[in-house]
Amino acid sequence: MCPSRLDSYQAKRNPRRTPEPMGQGRRRRSPSRPTFVVQEHHARALHWDFRLEHDGVLVSWALPKGVPFDPHRNHLAVATEDHPLEYREFAGRIPAGEYGGGTVSIWDAGTYELEKWSEREVLVVLHGNRVDGRYVLFKTHGKNWMIHRMDRVPEGWEALPDLVRPMLCAAGELPPTSRGWASEFKWDGVRAVAYVEGGRVRLASRNDLDITGAYPELQQLGRALGARPAVLDGEIVAFDPAGRPSFSLLQQRMHVRDQTSARRLSRTIPLSYLIFDVMHLDGGSTVGLPYRERRRLLESLGLAGDHWATPASYREPPARVMAAAAEQGLEGVVCKHLASPYTAGRRSEDWIKVRRRSTQEVVIGGYTPGQGSRSALGALILGLPVDGGLRYVGKVGTGFSDAQLRELTARLARLARKTSPFVGAVPSAQVAGANWVRPVLVGEVRFSDWTASGRLRQASWRGLRPDKSPAEVVREG
Repeated sequence: MCPSRLDSYQAKRNPRRTPEPMGQGRRRRSPSRPTFVVQEHHARALHWDFRLEHDGVLVSWALPKGVPFDPHRNHLAVATEDHPLEYREFAGRIPAGEYGGGTVSIWDAGTYELEKWSEREVLVVLHGNRVDGRYVLFKTHGKNWMIHRMDRVPEGWEALPDLVRPMLCAAGELPPTSRGWASEFKWDGVRAVAYVEGGRVRLASRNDLDITGAYPELQQLGRALGARPAVLDGEIVAFDPAGRPSFSLLQQRMHVRDQTSARRLSRTIPLSYLIFDVMHLDGGSTVGLPYRERRRLLESLGLAGDHWATPASYREPPARVMAAAAEQGLEGVVCKHLASPYTAGRRSEDWIKVRRRSTQEVVIGGYTPGQGSRSALGALILGLPVDGGLRYVGKVGTGFSDAQLRELTARLARLARKTSPFVGAVPSAQVAGANWVRPVLVGEVRFSDWTASGRLRQASWRGLRPDKSPAEVVREG
């Protein structure tokens, strides 16, 4: 008996356990041109199955990153077993434990023109709803092939950018009316930009550091978006058992870069990515669109999962939203002008942040020695950037946990310098016995008020801000 091209396919599947077609039914007549299908397959690893009708079967490849649109980027294509022609219409759930267990949906389908077919190279022109163009698959080693787009990118399509710096807020007062404004809650977290492509996520801090490995629980966001490339703006937040944002919990995750440690901590201190803007979507930049349009696009994505969400945007009077923030123990609100574009990397009064409690980012310029159990570090000497150095704004000696004291002591020792980084008057009595450091570490304090001379009153330490650079620090009030 001659072996069937479907023997391998059928040997891996039990028709009593999976709804997949077995290739034993009556074949439907194909269109005048041969067909293709791309199926999005949410299995153990998200991938796309690319199938070409040829010689009575669907010759198949698994594409971990999907079909490429950019002719400058080839994608891996792993050859798999031939599938029956009926499979081009299959969509559904393959039971867990079965071969390929997971959800299958039809991402695109259509016909193609065949230009070349050999054991090492397949050249086709695809005519689908999403994919329309000339592609070549070429064999590299074993089951591994590559798929390459041969013609130009579709008109208006743009590759996912490597870098979009987040738009920054200006500190200010609540708008008197909701006319022309939307209000969002201000979350006590760390800003992060998510670059999503081919079901994979890369996270960058606001100072362009790659922080992907620090937050493994956010990788599944790529599966939620599937084949849709996007750049998202949001904030990574830790919630306490009462459901309130906790900066102290977040601090225990912010500095962890070892992926093994990050995975372990993700089980005890899980984080959420709260997404509030979209800067690139489906091959097009959205930064020039007004906020109201970007918000509509963001909400259409339906991003809601165990570790990510799209918080509400309110068109109610800002004072009412601030009252709700106070009731829920939140930090404040951000008011956004409905017509505002996304001004990447710039501070704009189109976004106004209004804090319910006073906090201030500061740069550490030195420290004074402590006494007793705090013999290494008594208080941090703080400043704000000005031309030529730092302007002294006071000290902070409370609010430190033991872990924070250990980390600060170790990091400051490596930054020692002989001279003060401060310019202008620094009260000698306040900095007696000071140890000066290079002004590169940014932290955050909570305080009651500013004095008439520009000093922080009743400051309490909140933690380091590795997502901020000294050049970004400005006075908030």
